[in-house]
Amino acid sequence: MYVYADNAATTRMRPAALKKFEETAERFYGNPSSLHSAGQRAQEELTRCREAVARILGAQPREILFTSGGSESDNQAILSAAYFGAKKGKRKIVSTAIEHHAVLHTLKKLEKEGFEVVLLPVGTDGIVRAEDAEREIDEKTCLVSVMLANNEIGTLQPVAEIGKICRARKVPFHTDAVQAVGHMPVDVNDLKCDYLALSAHKFGGPRGVGALYVRTGAPIANLIEGGAQERGKRAGTENLPGIAAMTAALEEATADLPAYMKKVSALRDRLIANLSKIPHCALNGDPEKRLCGNVSFCFEGIEGESLLLLLDEKGICASSGSACTSGSLDPSHVLLAIGRVHDVAHGSLRLTLSEDTTEAEIDYLSEEIPKVVEYLRNMSPVWRDLKEGRRSYIL
Repeated sequence: MYVYADNAATTRMRPAALKKFEETAERFYGNPSSLHSAGQRAQEELTRCREAVARILGAQPREILFTSGGSESDNQAILSAAYFGAKKGKRKIVSTAIEHHAVLHTLKKLEKEGFEVVLLPVGTDGIVRAEDAEREIDEKTCLVSVMLANNEIGTLQPVAEIGKICRARKVPFHTDAVQAVGHMPVDVNDLKCDYLALSAHKFGGPRGVGALYVRTGAPIANLIEGGAQERGKRAGTENLPGIAAMTAALEEATADLPAYMKKVSALRDRLIANLSKIPHCALNGDPEKRLCGNVSFCFEGIEGESLLLLLDEKGICASSGSACTSGSLDPSHVLLAIGRVHDVAHGSLRLTLSEDTTEAEIDYLSEEIPKVVEYLRNMSPVWRDLKEGRRSYIL
């Protein structure tokens, strides 16, 4: 059996999105900035897409900028607020220790430029506390940035509560909603955010296209210069086929979110219950305040990379919370932030489901993962030391 359980990394492109991509590339080939009829037809399609995305997010069409994806959107929002704040003598940014690297690396860049960055801790449940954010906000704060849903452990953050605090304190608020959009209700008015980032390939759209919501009146600076596209805030001829495909995917993903969330949550909970039977393992993140499709575990006594390779041989596509898979020997910053020690954090596994996931696939995962964990443990000198009492179990 083949099981794709890495939807948090990227999703399969929806047939409706693929069809829309091909149709748009063929029919709307004109440049939206051109004055001739072909260009104006493309402009009309671009306007339709902007209106549709805005409607789904509860925004105004002029508040939607199309970008290349979540990383660009995060960068533009953070740098805009930071540089605007610096002009007013405000150089403090409040964020969290579990943000995506698109946020954390941008904040490191700003630290080198003299900004103060405060990363709020999270509890063992992987959730930041709104009162911690409120305590750190002062007259020097130019931005607060808190993700809506964590990409590794799936925990949902109190973004609406933090957004309300920021709005009352007149501090710009950014949320990375890349993992959330298309998988749960997202309304910019409820969240009280000034900036919101999303990426098409997380909900069945193509790679290389996304959007940034910028609330009317919020500062926005250019990352890319060279043209008047996107109200002069993002130069470059618009990727209209990608934008149209993203819009189609978003419309389909959000058509019946309650039914989708109910179905996928049931599969998630069943898988969590089955994997929890493995000795000396732990679920990462809150069991309830998490994305409907996210299952994240740590297994003591094994390495996540070996687990992924052996699962792949069995037709299971998954990922690890460990950054080792990207060439680093350090474990996931998210797992360390929730209190996992290095040895345990290295033995992590993230399974992310979709509406296409079947009960038979959940049964297959529940059957094969324990076998692979046991196989790896039987080869592990660390596990031997644990069994023979030379080391103490952590989980």
